[in-house]
Amino acid sequence: MYKILTKKELSQGVQLFEIEAPLIAKKAQPGQFVIVRIDEDGERIPLTIADFNRDKGSITIIFQEVGGSTKQLGDLNEGDSILDFVGPLGKATHIEKMGNVVCIGGGIGVAPVYPIARGMKQAGNHVISIMGARNESILILEEEMNAVSDKVYITTDDGSKGHKGFVTDQLKMLIDSGLEISLVIAIGPVVMMRSVAETTRQYGIKTIVSLNPIMVDGTGMCGGCRVQVGNESKFACVDGPEFDAHQVDFNGLMSRQRMYKTQEAAHECQCEKQGKAKGGDSCQCHSH
Repeated sequence: MYKILTKKELSQGVQLFEIEAPLIAKKAQPGQFVIVRIDEDGERIPLTIADFNRDKGSITIIFQEVGGSTKQLGDLNEGDSILDFVGPLGKATHIEKMGNVVCIGGGIGVAPVYPIARGMKQAGNHVISIMGARNESILILEEEMNAVSDKVYITTDDGSKGHKGFVTDQLKMLIDSGLEISLVIAIGPVVMMRSVAETTRQYGIKTIVSLNPIMVDGTGMCGGCRVQVGNESKFACVDGPEFDAHQVDFNGLMSRQRMYKTQEAAHECQCEKQGKAKGGDSCQCHSH
């Protein structure tokens, strides 16, 4: 069992958990992920590692409550325990001194970008971070990103904070300013990552994205996280989750993500429909 040491609501429906997991904390690197299972009846939930503390033996995860399983996870409190917490999985981010590195996080994608930006800064890079969100109220980790970046730009769809527009608007301004960018790393909604890739493609700027398609076992056995990269089929869980953005078939990835949209939208927790206390002894609803 893995104990929840800290619980914090970052914005409405977005939770931060610090989990006691010393063996994972000892090995974790930026870019890797864990798979969480709340209890014996729970589904596997892949979550990118948002932070790790080797001295304390803890892993920080940040997740958005979007379905039955993540809502059930969000109902847990400090002192509660999670049955399974497996990791670190996936390949770590390649970090070295490169020059000017632009780290882009869209929405909750800021969470996995944070340890990458920190690692790039520690390696001696000039780190410029771009954070995007629909509005100011759902921006997360602003203080943390400022602490590990030389410069932070904020964009919001409604203009409630920073530049009104998209992360690609700010990225284009940086490119047009003549800044020599060695690497762009983008994590967030697939449509955002695709837009970033198309923006940098014409300039030949190396761009990396982190993909989180449908995952089940996290070991490459099920094939659920298959993505087309260049002329090859890759498994995001073992070959990634990071890939060359200019080689990713984003259209195919978006199509795969839409496969279960109807089921997800229709699969509300049956306990809520029946008026039962969610998470109670009689609750058997763990589907995402």
